Parts: sequence; C-alpha cells; structure tokens
Amino acid sequence: MTKIRGFELVSTFTNQELLPKRETAHAAGYDLKVAVTTEIAPGEIKLVPTGVKAYMQAGEVLYLFDRSSNPRKKGLVLINSVGVIDGDYYGNPNNEGHIFAQMQNITDETVVLEEGERIVQGVFMPFLLVDGDEATGTRTGGFGSTGK
Repeated sequence: MTKIRGFELVSTFTNQELLPKRETAHAAGYDLKVAVTTEIAPGEIKLVPTGVKAYMQAGEVLYLFDRSSNPRKKGLVLINSVGVIDGDYYGNPNNEGHIFAQMQNITDETVVLEEGERIVQGVFMPFLLVDGDEATGTRTGGFGSTGK
C-alpha cells in the first residue's frame, strides 16, 4: 500500500489507541490524544505530547485546532490558536516529528490531562505557493525550529 497521508506512533510509544481517528463520518478533524498524563498549573503553558507523527504529500499541511470544548470543560486553550505541522516535520532528527499541543491553563487550578483524552484535532489541507517561490531550505530540527 502506498502511503499518502496519515499518522504513525513515534518510536517511544506503543499504544495504538493514540492513533488519531475521526469520530463521525462528516468530521473534518482527526482527534489527537494525550500520550502521557500531564499536569498544567494555573496560567502555565505546556507542550502536551500526543505520541504521534504525521506524514503527507508535497503541497499539504496538517493544521491543529483546539477542540471547542477545551476552554469550557477543561479550562485549556491551544495557545497559538492554530498549530502548523509542515510535511518536513515528519521524521526530523530531533524528535521524529512528534506532534505536541501547546496548551495554556486559563483557570486558577491545576488541570490534569489523562492519557488517552482527546486534546486537539488535526485537519489535513492543501496549501498554495506564490509566484517565484524558490524555498530550498532543509529542516534541521524539531518543534519551533524553522524560525530560530
């Protein structure tokens, strides 16, 4: 089978239940889950591991969006509003392309995320390039590495 786009576990995780899936036939997003029970103190911003990486075709991107219930039910927000997972993040030497959700606790109490809880949703999308785009750089790192 030819791989087109999808998710795989990073090498340090074995729980197949972490692999994202859609919950309904018309859902656009694949639910990514918490891979390790994580505590987030009041006001703290924390990278929450999902245990997965994503592969895709050239001209595609994986966007991470907050689940609509997170602020109201958990007191959490995806702090950067939308996560952008580039195709060349997959398999990078720093962390294999492990996807993290950058969450902030907006409550006055510690929030505990249990392993297996749905935390963000990922949507694969095509993207466009401008005339004359000649980007030739190569990713050399993991999370947040392209803007160093």
